Amino acid sequence: MKKALYNLGIRSYRLLVKIAALRNPKARKLAEGQKSIFPYLEKEVTKEGEYIWIHASSLGEFEQGRPLIEELKKQYPDKKIALTFFSPSGYEVRKNYPLADLVCYLPFDLPRNVCRFLDLLRPSIAIFIKYEFWGNYLRELRRRQIPTYIISAIFRPDQIFFRPYGEIFRRMLRTYAHLYVQNETSRELLAGIGIHNVSVVGDTRFDRVVDIRRQAKKLPIAEAFSAGRQVLIAGSSWPKDEDIFIDYFNRHPELRLIIAPHEIHESHITEILGKLKRPAVRYTQTNEAEAATADCLIVDCFGLLSSIYQYGQMAYIGGGFGVGIHNVPEAAVYGIPVVFGPNYRKFQEAKDLIADQGAFSISTPDEFEKLMQHFENGEEYRRQCGENAATYIYTHTGATKTILTGIAQELSVHAE
Repeated sequence: MKKALYNLGIRSYRLLVKIAALRNPKARKLAEGQKSIFPYLEKEVTKEGEYIWIHASSLGEFEQGRPLIEELKKQYPDKKIALTFFSPSGYEVRKNYPLADLVCYLPFDLPRNVCRFLDLLRPSIAIFIKYEFWGNYLRELRRRQIPTYIISAIFRPDQIFFRPYGEIFRRMLRTYAHLYVQNETSRELLAGIGIHNVSVVGDTRFDRVVDIRRQAKKLPIAEAFSAGRQVLIAGSSWPKDEDIFIDYFNRHPELRLIIAPHEIHESHITEILGKLKRPAVRYTQTNEAEAATADCLIVDCFGLLSSIYQYGQMAYIGGGFGVGIHNVPEAAVYGIPVVFGPNYRKFQEAKDLIADQGAFSISTPDEFEKLMQHFENGEEYRRQCGENAATYIYTHTGATKTILTGIAQELSVHAE
């Protein structure tokens, strides 16, 4: 009965995606991507099979798993990697990822899809990143005795696994060969429901952001803009975030601002320009000489944010007035203090950085004003907060190595 209800829920979701696809571009991409999965696999999967299957829901989860993918490819160059996404935001950006031999959407979690997908791919192991719990896939993987892992997972007491009515979801957790979690709280919660094949290893994102910093691109326009100036970098911002930091920026001529909004469609850029009362230029429409004289630089293209942070003295991370903050470690690794809105409690690194005084949460414009004044007038304080942020990141690296060591034996068995 419970399985039937679960499958009904998946079918209902599939129908909603088809309906939404009539008007919503993102839903349309998902619906079209679902149609292409099996023809793609039938054409591209090699006869030998034996893929390492890695699944990421979206782009953020992919970035968490990327250090592991890179190490797997480095240590097991003969192994093939199949990478799947559920969200278009992940697939569209990484569909040509060079270290994966196959990249496609994950078919909807229905029994016929699951069997067809696994029959074609024949994975030797499966690795899910952070939040992915698909009941039919997990049950079938266990039935076929394919070792399955989840990495960078984090659990909270309010999740359905720990509710009296969550037994069907607890069964999903019992299918994993091992669970690699981010913190001790997650381990304790899992132990409370009888799951003990758990290791606390931290978050693979820390390994990733350290690599990103080492490989950060030099950006001449951003370098010219920031030279000799005090710069706030606002990354992945949304309108409610922008209302706060733009108002402050407009009233403080000593501060320069780089905005890399989460959405860069033309109407949003126009909205940002309408809020600004000081000279601003767009990254794609300026040059070094012009940028050097502007007060605000708007990054209206993708792919630069992780390198842009090197040009700031402070960072503001967007999303905290919406569903949740974006990538905090991406900024913190550069040794600058990080500020974000109030919705951060689902993010362990944000809570830890606040405790270490490397990050700060604000809820009102007045709180932001006081914090910024403290940073601007207290260079030593700002520098120490930045050091706290970087120290936290660097002391939490190593999760990738631990996970790889844990699954190496399984990979060796399949190599024989």
